[in-house]
Amino acid sequence: MRIISGKYRGRRLSPPKNITARPTTDFAKESLFNLLNNRIDFEDIEMLDLFAGTGSIGMEFVSRGAREVTAVELAHVQQNFIISACKQLGINNLTVVRGDVFRFINACKLQYDFIYADPPYSLERLPEIPDLIFEHEMLKENGMFVLEHSKSDDFHDHPHFVEQRTYGSVNFSFFQ
Repeated sequence: MRIISGKYRGRRLSPPKNITARPTTDFAKESLFNLLNNRIDFEDIEMLDLFAGTGSIGMEFVSRGAREVTAVELAHVQQNFIISACKQLGINNLTVVRGDVFRFINACKLQYDFIYADPPYSLERLPEIPDLIFEHEMLKENGMFVLEHSKSDDFHDHPHFVEQRTYGSVNFSFFQ
């Protein structure tokens, strides 16, 4: 796992072999951040990373100047890796919330400038996630939500859908 840009640019972190997450490929992550560079100002934003996995996306936001990142992850192996990686890099503005994403969303009273979700592609409730984000008003005004998913999921008819980008087997749907 590599941090692409910003304060921690070029730093490599090695997730444990027993990690159960499917990390976003470097190719897809680089492509996503190339798009985001032209759409958002990373400085001082509050970001939410749902199904955080290795924490790669959240750490990339911290590296680029995000004020605060919250990473929600259920699996202990992934949680411990994110915490360890943050200690290794000296990151103190990334908070790991240990728990179920759907419970987090239902209880959340905060709003974020940017929300990213990378659920398991086979997750039965994956299609509900955009609705839940908007029903719970989790985005600040002009905020953006990006959902990573497989090609079998289609969100073009969602009222907040903006566009979809595909990089290999990785699909990103953008919502505002």
